[in-house]
Amino acid sequence: MAKGSIVYKNILVIEDNHAILDVITLILQSEAYKVTGLNKSIDMMAHIQESEPDLVILDIMLPDGDGRDILKQLRTNIKTEHIPVLLISARYTEENIQHGEYKPNGFLAKPFDIDDLLDRIEGILAGKTY
Repeated sequence: MAKGSIVYKNILVIEDNHAILDVITLILQSEAYKVTGLNKSIDMMAHIQESEPDLVILDIMLPDGDGRDILKQLRTNIKTEHIPVLLISARYTEENIQHGEYKPNGFLAKPFDIDDLLDRIEGILAGKTY
């Protein structure tokens, strides 16, 4: 494959904890993803239209909303309904998460293992659901 033809996947991370956002950003950049980080959801739709992410990593507990409501907003908008979403949460686990009406493409409880995060991202980008 020619060097110029590499396609970098665009990932939008919405996480209000700056340390976690920084770590996720550094890890993903080291894996050659293009990363945009937001610490609240308020400007999210403008960012999504601008950057057209291939994946959104979305914290459930944000200062300006619940990630599950934001997921619903994404799923019910024709421009964003196709974008895969990985929900992350420190409050919920696989066992007690209540997704509501709209299911994400994956869920990961914090703290998570970096390899698990990368595996989920690669899987979701390849069309899998967790």
